[in-house]
Amino acid sequence: MAMQQQQPGQSGQQGMMMEPPQVLSTKDQLYLSDMLNWNLIAAKKANFYAGQCTNSDIKSECQRVAQMHEQHYQTFLSQLQQHSQQGG
Repeated sequence: MAMQQQQPGQSGQQGMMMEPPQVLSTKDQLYLSDMLNWNLIAAKKANFYAGQCTNSDIKSECQRVAQMHEQHYQTFLSQLQQHSQQGG
C-alpha cells in the first residue's frame, strides 16, 4: 500500500483544498469557467423567480439564493483573473 503525500494547501484525510493551487491546468481553467457560467445562470434564474413571486417569504429566499450565486460567481471570476495576471 503506497502512502500518499499531502499537497500544500490541503487538510485532513479528505484531501480538501483549503486554498487554490498556484498553477492552474487548462482543465482547471475550463472547470472554473464552467462554474462561472453555472453560477451566473443560477443567479439570473433566482432573480427572475424572485421577480415573479407574490409570496414575500419565497421572494426573499429567491433573492438570497441569487445573492449566494452572485458571490460564488465573483469568487470564481477573481480566481480566473488572478491566474491570468500571474501569466498562467
